[in-house]
This record gives sequence, C-alpha cells and structure tokens, in this order.
Amino acid sequence: MMTSSTVFPLEIASNKKSVVNQQPAPVSFGASEGTGSGNAGDVSGKFEDTDNNDNTIPEEPSNKNDDDGVRSEEKKDDEITNESGDEKPDGERKDDQEEKSEGDTSQEEQPQIEEKVEENGEKEQSLNSNEVFPDADQSELLKESNTQNGSFPTQAAESKNEKEVQASSKSSSDETSYSWKLCNTTASTDYIPCLDNEKAIKKLRTTKHYEHRERHCPEEPPTCLVPLPEGYKRPIEWPKSRDKVWYSNVPHTKLAEYKGHQNWVKVSGDYLLFPGGGTQFKNGALHYIDTIQQALPNIAWGKRSRVILDVGCGVASFGGYMFDRDVLTMSFAPKDEHEAQVQFALERGIPAISAVMGTKRLPYPSRVFDVIHCARCRVPWHIEGGMLLLELNRLLRPGGYFVWSATPVYQKLAEDVEIWNAMSSLTKSMCWKMVNKTKGKLNQVGMAIYQKPMDNNCYEKRSENNPPLCKESDDADAAWNVPLEACMHKLPVGPMARGAKWPESWPQRLEKTPFWIDGSRAGVYGKPANEDFEADNAHWKRVVSKSYVNGMGIDWTKVRNVMDMRAVYGGFAAALRDQKVWVMNIVPIDSADTLPIIYERGLFGMYHDWCESFSTYPRTYDLLHADHLFSKLKKRCKLLAVFAEVDRVLRPYGKLIVRDTADTINELEGMAKSLQWEVRMTYTKGNEGLLCVEKSMWRPKELEASR
Repeated sequence: MMTSSTVFPLEIASNKKSVVNQQPAPVSFGASEGTGSGNAGDVSGKFEDTDNNDNTIPEEPSNKNDDDGVRSEEKKDDEITNESGDEKPDGERKDDQEEKSEGDTSQEEQPQIEEKVEENGEKEQSLNSNEVFPDADQSELLKESNTQNGSFPTQAAESKNEKEVQASSKSSSDETSYSWKLCNTTASTDYIPCLDNEKAIKKLRTTKHYEHRERHCPEEPPTCLVPLPEGYKRPIEWPKSRDKVWYSNVPHTKLAEYKGHQNWVKVSGDYLLFPGGGTQFKNGALHYIDTIQQALPNIAWGKRSRVILDVGCGVASFGGYMFDRDVLTMSFAPKDEHEAQVQFALERGIPAISAVMGTKRLPYPSRVFDVIHCARCRVPWHIEGGMLLLELNRLLRPGGYFVWSATPVYQKLAEDVEIWNAMSSLTKSMCWKMVNKTKGKLNQVGMAIYQKPMDNNCYEKRSENNPPLCKESDDADAAWNVPLEACMHKLPVGPMARGAKWPESWPQRLEKTPFWIDGSRAGVYGKPANEDFEADNAHWKRVVSKSYVNGMGIDWTKVRNVMDMRAVYGGFAAALRDQKVWVMNIVPIDSADTLPIIYERGLFGMYHDWCESFSTYPRTYDLLHADHLFSKLKKRCKLLAVFAEVDRVLRPYGKLIVRDTADTINELEGMAKSLQWEVRMTYTKGNEGLLCVEKSMWRPKELEASR
C-alpha cells in the first residue's frame, strides 16, 4: 500500500458551538407534503434526536496561535502522528496550512458558516479557516445543532414496530486489553450474525414467507472475529474483478454447477469466472441492458434513470454492467438461496446486500428508485393481495418504471399464462401503465415494462378500492422492522412535495439542491436546509480532495467497495464521484432521516441500526468511513461489539477512517492495535480527532465457546 509521511487531515472540528440566528419551523423531509401521508405534515413535536442534547463542548483559547500550549493528559491538543509515529515539526505544519489556504476556493464561491467563539462572545470564524483544525465546530458539520430536530425525523421514530431504544450501556473506554477469539459457528467464514442466528430460526412457527431468511439478531451482539478462508488473498482490483475473482476468497462451487450452463459463474483453476451472462441474458448483460433501452428510450440509462433496484439479483452481473451506463444498482437476494450469490457480487466489486421480500418492508424510504428490475425472479407478485408488488410500488418513484423479465411474460405454459393474467389484473388495479411488452428475436426472452403514475387521478377514478389505499396514518417512509401491508400509499400533493417531479438529469442532480428543500426548514446542522445542504457538499469536497484522496497515503486503485456508516446528506459519497468506487450510504435509524435526499442526488443507501450486524457477508468492503458515529453509539450499545462488526465487514488491508471525539478516537485506536491493525494516522486537537487504520490478516488462534 502507498503510505504518506506528510499527512494533514483537513476540515476537522474544533470546539465552538454552532450559532443559529433563526430556527425555521421544522418539517419532515422524508415524508410527503400536502395530503399524501397522514402524519407527514405535523412533525414539530413528534420527533426528537436525543443524540444532540449532550454536545457539551470544552472551551478552547480563542487565540489560535496559542494552541500548542493547550495539552491533554496524554497528547498535545494539536498532535499529528504519521505512520512512523513522528510528530510534525511546527514549521512543516505551518507550510502545509499555508498551502491549504492557497488551495481553497474563494470565500465568494464557498457557502459561509459563521461560528461564535464562546470565551468572549465576539470572535467569529468562517468555514475557510487556515487551521488544520479550523476554529469552527466541524465547520458546523461534525455535530448537529442542539436546537434542531424537527426537520428530519429519525427512522427509529418513523417505524411503528421499532423496538424501544436499548438501555444505555457503560462505555468500554476503561478497558486497556482485549481478548479476541474466533467465532464458533456453523457458518464459519461466511458468518452473518443476524442471518445465521440458528437458535432464533429454529423457533420460527413458519417459513412460508421466507421468515428464516429475514433478520433475527442475537440478543447480545457477538464480539468474536470471523475466520478467514484458507488461502485468502487480496481481492482482484476493479474492473478486472467484474470478470474473475480468487476461488480461495469465495470457495463455493454449487452455483457454478447449478447455473454454469447459463453463464452465471464458472470455475477455472485458481479463479471463478463471470462471463456476464444470466438466465435472461445469455447473450451478455450489456446486450440485455441495451435491449431495455431500445424497448423504452425514455428510460434513458445514466441520465433520467440513475438509481435502480434489482430484485433477486443472482451474482449481480446486471448491476455490474450497469456501471458502463453510469447507473447505480442496489441488488439484493436472500442468503443461501443460491449459494453465495451476494458474496460473489461483492467480491466482484458490485453493490449487493443479503435481503429477502418476506414479511417486512425493505430498509429503504418511499419513492426513491427510478427503476426497479426483476429478471427471472420467482417472486409470487400476485398472491396475498399483491403485497410484495405493493412494496415495490412504495419504493418506486412516481413516474418510475418496473421492468419485469420473467417466463410469464413470454412463455405459454399453463402456469405462466395464469400468472400473467393475475399480474395484468393486479398492475391495472394499481394504476401501473404497461408501456411496452417485447420478445427478443436473438435470445427469445421477453419483458414487460410498467410505469407508476405521477399523481392520484387514477386512484380516485378506480371503481373498486382494491388494492386499498393505505390509511392516512401509515407512514410510507417507515421502513425498519415494519410489517408489509397490502395497500397503496397516495402520491404526494403539491408542487413542493418530494416526488412531485422528476429529479434533474444525471449528473446534474448530484450537485443540485433538491427542489423540496428550501430555507423555510432547518437542516441537520441548524442552518436553513438549503444552505445546510450546500455547505455540507462543499465541506466534503475539501475534506475528500485535500485529505482523504491526496493526504492519507491511501492507494485508491485498491479501493472499490466503500461504506459511509453515517452519511447525512451523502456529501462524502458525492465527493468520491471521480474515483472508481461505489458508496453504500447508511443512515442510522436514530439519526436524522436524510436518506431520501441521498437518493435524490443519484446516490443510494439504506437504513441500519449499528447496534446490530449489517446484512452483508464478511470481508466485503475496502473502506469504511464513520463521521461522529461511534461516540453516539456508546450511549446505546457496547463499542467492542460494534468494532467487531467493523472487523467482520472490512476486508484485510481495508481502511477505516473515523472522525470523532478525542476520547472515542483513543478508544478505537486501542481496539485497532489489539487486532494488530496498522495505525496509519492519528490526529487530535482539543475534543476532536481523526483516525485512519488498516486491517491486517491477523486472526486469533482460540475459538470462543459454542453458541
């Protein structure tokens, strides 16, 4: 890996509290406006982000030239440690700070965020401070304001069936040593705690709705380490990884044996090969993708259609080749339905998660996917009142398309004809318009393409209320542990309601402030929401370009799968656009629900509770980024278990970048060292810090006791 001896992280917070001159009336950005959803309009007293109520920030001398005289018990407040453990000379710091100042864009071009210094109540600093740690509270971007919270409800509050917040657990900050052991499970190297909870699965009364493939998390999150497969190697880099991966990294052959004739995957020596075929696209994924474009030019891959959901993705070749059309694909399939299919996808560098359409909503907000695709997926869309298809209806953007390429579309067997007739009746009653139905001459595969309406006119004209409209009190954005219902949510009403019109074409939508965010609402950091969004965007551009990409010694050619563990507006992912990476943006369930904004930008992500394990295989991400996540989690769950999950998800030689409070940074650094990870950089000033560590190949010898 590349290393750097002159590492200067930029735009990290100092200790000043945010000052909000005016607090606009709070409004939910995740819900519809007008008469769409019954609980969308009045949220001012409903939601409270308790994370922000304890941001007591220690004072710091207002004279920035005196910083070197301020010390903690163990470190200087302004301490930079490089890979060699050497502290940066004062002169070297000054030169780099001056270089940073010259490299910044003009103040007229950057959104200005004013900060008030607590000591004298007079001095103000702007976002463009020359300090490595600017005199601004994360440039108002590391900590939310104490006074806000109504604008963005949390996913935990939105979800009606969400369990009560776990009792606060004691911090493990007083621990000085850790005793790591290998996980002792039947899943072994492929262990996913919430999907391999055999004890809970055995207690299920039924599995007819795939309940056994849904999440069943252990009461106590595991603190063990997942073993490595024998002969594990550093993954092949993108784009070569799309076509082949090391067999030793994903040593499974059943899928190759079962689907080999359909060009899904083949075994060849030390490699698993992916010819780019599939059940529905034997002539290659690109040919199939272009066939869709020819059938419906308005789908406009990479322009109008940017973010799509692939249901029952197989090894995700469809999503892998969609990158060639500048499209992001969120792929999902059940764990072990076809052995290791999602694991294959992630090893190839293609986005995917292990999930199933069973009894609960998928962990995405409503009305966010431009297109939903299902090739040969054997999902029974038409049964039980069309409940599963109605879940796709919840997720599909008004005016978006559903591409259904399955045997009932083009084959005439009795079962296929029966399903086609039932689907035709269901989609018509849902007001979906079939815009095209084709059958390819080359591969003899057909598809039906449906479009969701843009308004409620068709719903109001239906002779029968079947499927029924959801109750006014049903929040379409509630998605964490919420049961499925066979009903349709009304579409947003009003020109400023989210979903009332299509986003800007890609790539313009990445930088464009969503039309439904304006200055009348407060953003996550307390500023008017549109200014908040723009400042966040500018902030992460500077941090990523000047620190993460050019200042940390990370070889980005070896980075493909990236996760932002606390994404807020998606600024970190947007700033990585020019890198050959994709970013899974996670909005924690107890954070402001900004995930619809991320999708509006042409990015994607999902909700998650980091006190539980993530629905992915071990060793599936090259880089994890956590912006003030761990200090919040310490109030709800044991940090040691969260770090064990980080180890499970991260590939060997993968990087973890953490921006957080200094005490949290110190605690995480200790955990990383106990795992024999390389500490590439630590940096603290006052109460804030940054940590960059690299995971090693080390595994303990001892197994934990049997579960």
